[in-house]
Amino acid sequence: MAVPTYDKFIEPILRFLANHPEGSPAKDAHDAAANALGISEQDRHEVLPSGVQPIYKNRAGWAHDRLKRAGLSASPRHGFWKLTEQGRTFATRHPAPLSTDELEQIALGYIDVRLKPQSSPPVGHPTAAPHPQELAVASPDDRLGQAVSEIRTTVAAALLETLANVSPTYFETIVLDLLHRMGYGTSRSDLQRVGGSGDGGIDGVISLDKLGLEKVYVQAKRWQQSVGRPEVQAFYGALAGQRANKGVFITTSAYTTQAIEFARSVERVILVDGARLADLMIEHEVGVSSRTLRIPKIDSDYFDEEST
Repeated sequence: MAVPTYDKFIEPILRFLANHPEGSPAKDAHDAAANALGISEQDRHEVLPSGVQPIYKNRAGWAHDRLKRAGLSASPRHGFWKLTEQGRTFATRHPAPLSTDELEQIALGYIDVRLKPQSSPPVGHPTAAPHPQELAVASPDDRLGQAVSEIRTTVAAALLETLANVSPTYFETIVLDLLHRMGYGTSRSDLQRVGGSGDGGIDGVISLDKLGLEKVYVQAKRWQQSVGRPEVQAFYGALAGQRANKGVFITTSAYTTQAIEFARSVERVILVDGARLADLMIEHEVGVSSRTLRIPKIDSDYFDEEST
């Protein structure tokens, strides 16, 4: 048999995780779902066109993505899945098998929900998602655009989950790697991590020229809670202590309204929140790899006989 579509993996993964309340490695959930669906060993070796992953594991991953967006599951750490309290309640109140409508709701009803590290939206508040009939009449280019957007959103969420589990020191290094990839500094050695006790709120410094005459100072916060005005104001004070006029404050979380207003008022502090950080890491391929798809299109100019 061919590997089923990802929606068919949703219930097997839900039930497997319900039977493992302490959570489970994702690879075990992959195999449990494949066993429940009767996927043969031969079919388990079928890989994506890119050749980077078995199809059944890819579809199991998308099924878990849908469970996370519905608030039913989470990834406490990379490669580890666990039902949320809402997910355990849902599994108990909805015995197997789930109805077609229930599966469709999980598969399509929460696509636009933005995932955050360690948190999920409550069940019962789905966002607008394309109806299956709308997807059926969408052009291939539209569907491709929707797929790329969805993949990007999912990778961004996975990035923030991963960043939430790295050490503060390594997070500072990642931030400097990103800034270098964005074009700051003439070489990677021009970006130095200086975080530590007595750093005065400065985690990194970037020399914009070879002589170090112009510098940008960096603060990197791997936080879950929002960053408030006091933290941004302290960073601004640290800049003043360095007689600096350029600073970048980067966090994995978000900023309060007061923090944003303060940064705007002083005009020399740039704030980058978790969503923007993930987008920049994807755009500049820091901790992220991309694959190229060859999409054929007729070359009309080649067949224009009058121009030859």
